Amino acid sequence: MMDGYVLYHLPFLPPRYAAWEAISQEVAALRRLIAGEVVYVNPNAALPLHIPRLLFGFHRLPMLWRRERAGVMHHFYNPDPFPFPYLRLLRRPVIYSLTGGVDRLRRGYFSHMAAITVADEASWRRLREMGVERLFLVRPGIETARFTPRPKPLGTTFHLLVGSAPWSREQFRSKGVLALLEAARRAPRLRLTFLWRGILAEEMARRVEAMGVASQVSVLDRLVDVDALLGEMHAAIVLAATPTIVKAYPHSLMEALAAGKPVLVSRAIPMAMTVERLGCGVVVEQLSAEAILEAVERLQSDYARYSRAALESARPAFSQEAMLASFRAVYRSVLRLA
Repeated sequence: MMDGYVLYHLPFLPPRYAAWEAISQEVAALRRLIAGEVVYVNPNAALPLHIPRLLFGFHRLPMLWRRERAGVMHHFYNPDPFPFPYLRLLRRPVIYSLTGGVDRLRRGYFSHMAAITVADEASWRRLREMGVERLFLVRPGIETARFTPRPKPLGTTFHLLVGSAPWSREQFRSKGVLALLEAARRAPRLRLTFLWRGILAEEMARRVEAMGVASQVSVLDRLVDVDALLGEMHAAIVLAATPTIVKAYPHSLMEALAAGKPVLVSRAIPMAMTVERLGCGVVVEQLSAEAILEAVERLQSDYARYSRAALESARPAFSQEAMLASFRAVYRSVLRLA
């Protein structure tokens, strides 16, 4: 373990199942690299009124200032480059990890950050063109050895594992949930299994019932063995209307590839470029039932080739060791400033 200490700032509510949540998984891996603790800066779990993002973190400042006396750096995670004002009041260096893609940026915001990390080349180039300094490309990684390839022959049904569940009602549309349910309604042979997060589960159950697809759709709102579950799937899918509402490289898709399952991914998600380059899945061009069903048909038409490419590409492309090595370089750079 390298020297130093990190406070990991997470702007979402504490997840019911941290072992499932992608950022929590990454932070757990980083805490094996360097000592640290997790700080949730979203106050909405304990307050009756909704607090906007501009006010996140202020209630934790006294605790954070006390921790800073011991000599610490801060590592903040967020999918979009949102200006959280409390970060400017911290006295130790701040690393800002953008987990989603970057489509726009308020100029000058990152000037006080000790380091900025992004997961995809397009975002890295865009930020460089905007003059952002102390910028690092950290390619994503998972423990690929945890997943066992289990081929699933094509049959009378086609089964998709759906990751990146909504955090809000608006995301039922922007993360393609409504389009997926409509696709299932139009294609009786399509089966969908959603990995849920303990949020809006009753809302999801109502929508499934209203669409008349309860016999085709499963919603798993509990801890499951993802490796075993992937053995029952033909492929995995993550959809998004913009690059800033999901990780640039969703963990559920990397896990599916490690299990030899091809993937379907929205064009807006940066991982789409890698999927096309490796030939391990199909890009969904729009958030519509028609586009989803067209992509599923393409995947089925050459399923053996896509599956083979998934199995051959995932382990070298998404190595957790490579990700940790990249973050080690980031931390060493920032520690020199501390």
